[in-house]
Amino acid sequence: MVWIILAIIVLLIIFVISIYNGLVNARQKVENAWSQIDVQLQRRFDLIPNLVNTVKGYMEHEQTTLNKIAELRTAWASSSTVAEKANLDNQLTDTLKTIMAVSENYPDLKANTNFLALQEELQNTENKLSFARQFYNDTVTMYNTKLEVVPSNIVASLFKFKEKELFKTDSDEARKNVKVDFGNQN
Repeated sequence: MVWIILAIIVLLIIFVISIYNGLVNARQKVENAWSQIDVQLQRRFDLIPNLVNTVKGYMEHEQTTLNKIAELRTAWASSSTVAEKANLDNQLTDTLKTIMAVSENYPDLKANTNFLALQEELQNTENKLSFARQFYNDTVTMYNTKLEVVPSNIVASLFKFKEKELFKTDSDEARKNVKVDFGNQN
């Protein structure tokens, strides 16, 4: 009888360790997914001074937009949470859209090879960011689900695992449908 009780205890300990390791593994995947977003956001912020320097000479009247970008870069350095970085990301995306839209008014700028190369790099970075955000949210969802389902929720509460925050957009502009107009092509 003692052997049976001892075997049950050992199996229970192995079961708890297995669940705990699964939760740690899921949490590490979330951290890795966030670092991938962070790397792409940093890449974008590193490209921005080059973009600003390239457009400065052409866009004398757009100084407030260029100043806004500088402010966002400064705020980025001091931000630490997912929510803060997501908010700054949304603001920067809107500001970059403004620069790209305003560039249409400057034919010399649109023809500048540095501007075109930077525009291409930013577009590639935006695509990578989009994928990284999706991967992060998928990973967070899987982790948070593990924290809520039985029996891992028992182990998670025992070892104080906390839910992670999804990367969300707060921008009403980002939620609007994109209007595509093929009637006004050059």
